[in-house]
Amino acid sequence: MVKIHSPLKIEKMKNITYTIMAMLSAIFLFTGTAKAQDADQLRVGEFGIRYMPTFSSLDLRTYNGNVIKGSVTMQHGFGAMLAINFSKHIGFQGEVNYNQVSQSYKNVSLDRKINIRYLNIPLLFSLNTNKASRVNLNIVAGPQFGINVGSSMKTTGTENTGTLQAVVAVKKGDVGLAYGAGLEFALNANHSCRLDLGYRGFYGVVDMDSSSSDSNTYNVIVKASRKTNGAYIGFAFLF
Repeated sequence: MVKIHSPLKIEKMKNITYTIMAMLSAIFLFTGTAKAQDADQLRVGEFGIRYMPTFSSLDLRTYNGNVIKGSVTMQHGFGAMLAINFSKHIGFQGEVNYNQVSQSYKNVSLDRKINIRYLNIPLLFSLNTNKASRVNLNIVAGPQFGINVGSSMKTTGTENTGTLQAVVAVKKGDVGLAYGAGLEFALNANHSCRLDLGYRGFYGVVDMDSSSSDSNTYNVIVKASRKTNGAYIGFAFLF
């Protein structure tokens, strides 16, 4: 049996269909508008993790006082940052970064490698083109406090030093100016997850070496402040 709907029922079904379509259109329109507004909305908090290859060099001293100029070497580093964005253009961020300063040198029959590990804490003000946009350019600058968390020296061969013993004597902390620039690229529709690329430099104002009163040792670290240049790549999450 074929069931025939009355014109009234057909008209009622059409009205229901139109109503459903109108509701769905409104939902899609509202969702799209909300996403656009959400993408353009500033998020105050930000957290990021980074891989930070760092380039540095050390000048080293031999037992007779000669200075050997170090060559630039790359070391691996890692870090995390937490930021507050006061507006789309101004913010403040604190970081905790770990990196090493290493140098190898050869003196006649002696091969030696120096390794010093640092925990760096920069406190940086940031200027941004637009923190809420899909692409943001930033520059940062501020003080950095470094904590020496350990040093080591590996020696191969023998050195004709008599009774003098080589040591790595480095101050427990240093301070200086950290600065840099970066580019951020949004990875999702509301711009809350971002790829973070940039440059970071550090200019220390405190001498690294720590003088020793032991007349039987000599410090291989030359009196000089720490200076580094590096890059970073990581991910930042705005909330």
